[in-house]
Amino acid sequence: MEIVAYGVLADERMLLEGAFEERHSLRCLELRLDRDTVATAAGYEIVCSSVNDVLDEEVLRALADGGTRMIAQRATGYNNIDLRVAAELGLAVYRVSSYSPYSVAEFAWALALAANRRVVRAVHRTREFDFRLTGLMGRDFHGRTAGVLGTGRIGAAFARIAAGFGMRLLGYDVAPNPECLALGMEYVAPERLFAESDLLTLHLPLLPDTHHIVDAHALALMKDDAILINTGRGGLIDAHALVETLRAGRLDGVGLDVYEEEAGVFFFDKSLEVMTDDTLARLMTFNNVLLSSHQAYFTQDAVGQIVGATAENVKDYLAGQAGENTLVPPASSAR
Repeated sequence: MEIVAYGVLADERMLLEGAFEERHSLRCLELRLDRDTVATAAGYEIVCSSVNDVLDEEVLRALADGGTRMIAQRATGYNNIDLRVAAELGLAVYRVSSYSPYSVAEFAWALALAANRRVVRAVHRTREFDFRLTGLMGRDFHGRTAGVLGTGRIGAAFARIAAGFGMRLLGYDVAPNPECLALGMEYVAPERLFAESDLLTLHLPLLPDTHHIVDAHALALMKDDAILINTGRGGLIDAHALVETLRAGRLDGVGLDVYEEEAGVFFFDKSLEVMTDDTLARLMTFNNVLLSSHQAYFTQDAVGQIVGATAENVKDYLAGQAGENTLVPPASSAR
């Protein structure tokens, strides 16, 4: 079976090739899959997509016309795929429903600690042999309040670390997580969580109900010296409202590993180009904002699990089987 994979990172390629080399022919491409590149998928029954690929109606119809019958998404999120159109076209769609929650939770804490203790600013200074402490004062997390929006496996892993710091825990989700309750987490309405959190972290899926859950109203409720961390999905935050909040001198620190308009920017070298996204460019001007390029998941453990699950998804598709990773089941039950 011939498979084409898009958005393949250099450190990921060896793992992908190793997972498929015995049974399948795999073509790895760095470019992302969208309307401009979909022609490169012609003739491939299986397309392996990444989280920033654009699989809208136009792309899906082009894939189907070119002979594609399965989409194997190497991510948990799938808001970039029009599932209704995929089902209409008979395209099977699989995702990776879970991988190491520690990769994302630990990175969220890396951003929180770096923002709180001004680590990036300090390192920039010492590289210039400037060893002053002026402007580097942070705060103890011990005794302060951590608000966790989304208390699934990743949110729970974040909460366990917060408990280790001796923090008070507030949470919000559609249903309480018994593991978080055992840590002493109190589940509250979002408004109260925004208002009382010293550290707010986002671990919700991006759905119509969660889109811009952190909007101008939510940001207005937050403490002036709160720290905001997002390693979930960029669309959870209204980036324009965040810029206006920062312009007003509010929020002590912001750590973003995701951005709503990151597709076509994150994972690529844009250093020699003019940044045309005014909101992203403005975010980068604030010295209390840390921005990384969707790397929270990027550990050997997590990527290995993602690749392994993707290989199993291909195996299930070829067997005509559906499982916990299936978003649109294969049209045929026998192969």
